[in-house]
Amino acid sequence: MNTHVKPSKLIKGATGDWEVIIGLEVHAQVTSRSKLFSGASTLFGAEPNTNVSLVDAAMPGMLPVINAECVAQAVRTGLGLQAQINLRSVFDRKNYFYPDLPQGYQISQYKSPIVGEGTVIVDVSPTEQIEVGIERLHLEQDAGKSLHDQSATDSFVDLNRSGVALMEIVSKPDMRSADEARAYVSKLRTILRYLGTCDGNMEQGSLRADVNVSVRRPGEPFGTRCEIKNVNSIRFIGQAIETEARRQIAILEDGGSIDQETRLFDPGKGETRSMRSKEEAHDYRYFPDPDLLPLEFDQAYVDELASALPELPDAKKSRFMKDYGLPAYDAGVLVADKETADYYEAAVNYGGTKRDPKLVANWVTGDVAAYANSVGLAVAQTHLTPAQIATLVDLISEQTISGKIAKDVLAILISEEKEGDPRAIVEARGLKQVTDTGAIEAAVDAIISANPDKVAQAQAKPTMLGWFVGQVMKQTGGKANPQAVNELLKAKLGI
Repeated sequence: MNTHVKPSKLIKGATGDWEVIIGLEVHAQVTSRSKLFSGASTLFGAEPNTNVSLVDAAMPGMLPVINAECVAQAVRTGLGLQAQINLRSVFDRKNYFYPDLPQGYQISQYKSPIVGEGTVIVDVSPTEQIEVGIERLHLEQDAGKSLHDQSATDSFVDLNRSGVALMEIVSKPDMRSADEARAYVSKLRTILRYLGTCDGNMEQGSLRADVNVSVRRPGEPFGTRCEIKNVNSIRFIGQAIETEARRQIAILEDGGSIDQETRLFDPGKGETRSMRSKEEAHDYRYFPDPDLLPLEFDQAYVDELASALPELPDAKKSRFMKDYGLPAYDAGVLVADKETADYYEAAVNYGGTKRDPKLVANWVTGDVAAYANSVGLAVAQTHLTPAQIATLVDLISEQTISGKIAKDVLAILISEEKEGDPRAIVEARGLKQVTDTGAIEAAVDAIISANPDKVAQAQAKPTMLGWFVGQVMKQTGGKANPQAVNELLKAKLGI
């Protein structure tokens, strides 16, 4: 837990500094073909009310039956969050009326959740890491969806989402800035995707957050918090926190007090607005669901799930640093997306030979990522293959081509010869680097004799050497070996 906040994290108010305290409740839709208590499909984008069983529609006498895969997914997630797995948990009814909640209650978990306390390690920046505590993870049903834009006079209800399994992952109030909260949600999303327990598609609503924000003078007790409901993008989470913190500071500095309430964030207007005063838990009249027995499993079941978990981002990052000698930053960028990390490893080890890991990392996180971004894809989704990148790096390492020519070859692979072999392209287009010192020497002599004034300048000021290198490269069409050019020029100019 953060006790000493850095001055850079404080918000300047009119009457001094304020500290913002942030806790997040992330609702992650469980990756499962059917719902939490029914066999109806969870497929996104189906025609309204086509994925609805009698249980989801709350027909009289229908009994919920727990979906074992959803339980396994929650346990896997708990293990990925280094959290306590509770071998006995209880489903409760959380009673409230909502038009798209046919039962009139949500089946959730209150006092006895399936997963207890855990920890997430978050890289806020290349130089700053924080630990965010996890309070709990519990399973619950999602509600349906009210549609207000289909008619001028009526609202429509789509129950496709009703009963879909959610994991509510509740953090401790350990974050102290919008950047920390954004980094935490990004890391959580990465862990969920590695585990395969939630696809993390925020635009489809399968990952959304309720953001709890309060402010205080540094060192004072926590202030009254407000909860901003259902924020569905990492960018909006950051904006909502900054907006809400400033709203609370302005009220407190004017001598007012904060009401505990639920608010909505309006990205268009850049403001939060009140929804309702916050109910306490007793207002929901929680009680154990009489239709469901307590959920019990043994340690052997948990151990079996643990043994089949994939390598998680933190472990992969450590391995990349150890096995490939990568700096923490490069390793962190590569493992943020599992497919990118796999792509990188395939390129480094392509053909059973290990090539320079740092050089491969530079290409994957640099030029390849830039191209992927420009077409709105992830690195591994582009047509560029790990084999092509590996071959490019080989050509540079062998000094067959320079780094500059490699960029030209990449441009050819991107636009002209999508399935081309870089080696064949270099051969066919005569892009090989000139390493024949005789040919390079001729170019060097020609430039020196044509520029006697520049020669005198370079001898007085050796940094001028770069100008000569540039001229020689121009004369050789960028194909001269830069190292050979440098050495020859230094010798001829006596630098």
